[in-house]
Amino acid sequence: MADKGRAAIYKGLRIPMEIKEYPVPDPEPGAILAKVTVANICGSDMHMWRGDMNLVALGAVLPTILGHEAVGRVAKLGPGISTDSAGQPLKVGDRVTWMYYYPCGRCPACLKGRHAECPANPFFQGPCELPPHFTGPYADYYYVRPNHTIFKVPDELTDKMVAPANCALSEMIYGLERVNFRFGETIAIQGAGGLGIYATALAKEMGASKVIVIDGIPQRLELAKAFGADEVVDMKQFKTPQERATRVKELTGGWGVDVVAELVGIPQAIPEGLEMLCVGGRLLEIGNISLMHGTFETDPAFMVLYSKSIIAVVMYGRDSLKKALDFLVRTKNKYPYEKILSHSYKLEDINKAFEDQEKGLVSRAAIVM
Repeated sequence: MADKGRAAIYKGLRIPMEIKEYPVPDPEPGAILAKVTVANICGSDMHMWRGDMNLVALGAVLPTILGHEAVGRVAKLGPGISTDSAGQPLKVGDRVTWMYYYPCGRCPACLKGRHAECPANPFFQGPCELPPHFTGPYADYYYVRPNHTIFKVPDELTDKMVAPANCALSEMIYGLERVNFRFGETIAIQGAGGLGIYATALAKEMGASKVIVIDGIPQRLELAKAFGADEVVDMKQFKTPQERATRVKELTGGWGVDVVAELVGIPQAIPEGLEMLCVGGRLLEIGNISLMHGTFETDPAFMVLYSKSIIAVVMYGRDSLKKALDFLVRTKNKYPYEKILSHSYKLEDINKAFEDQEKGLVSRAAIVM
């Protein structure tokens, strides 16, 4: 193993990330050092890169290493570690993926088993200038802290199938569980990015009677169909919120959908989604992760009189990642997962990868080590 590893260092807004080398650490008892193979650029990574999100307020100490959707191989096992979180034997060289955030385990939310709601700013481990250095996966290595949730990757799955499961797929599993999505219900999915594509497949496999996907990019709408969408609503054809809400109601016999999943990150999509809901419908809010995109207006009486609710979700549960891996194994031959990641870049080209994704030249980039 090399004595040093590379990392893409984030120093601040619009400052190009710098490739820097750090000494490769030995894991402490209960910890694991992973050799990263693939780390994707997620929408939230784009928010951080753009400066839409205040990284310091989220717990980051700059400089830091961004990224979270990742998969790798065990490079070193700390003393006392011989299995993954599901009890499968683990050895050097095994492919693994890990829960990307670190709940504290001690707050009221964690004590109730609601780790996704831990308020302890668990996303960032610490400044990369201090050991163990490899605190984010845009690097050759990632340091998995002691006794953390980590799973061996099934042999049937490729690295590029698994990396997005670490965030988008796991979060959609958790989100649909939180809104109690049930067999035979209908759903409208606002946005056919990574979250929306996974939501489409999940809803179909959970027994949705109708899955409606809304987007304005033809390639995304076609991909949504490939992942099980029964109907698509093209924003270029249905240009106003009222036109889109009316169309969704037409597709559900005038009733509206049981669930709307807001996955585009635009505040104005929320009242539009509420309009699409049936009486007693639930809106799953995941997209609006940035605190700088503004607000939305709605009449609370409209929600009360028609028993409509909003449930917001960030992160995912400790069991969600294992469910995601199992889901991929069951459906690997049913959906074209290889199309979700459109382009690959080397670590030294990470700045170009972010710039290309910002310009819309790629839909979702993967950093391949």
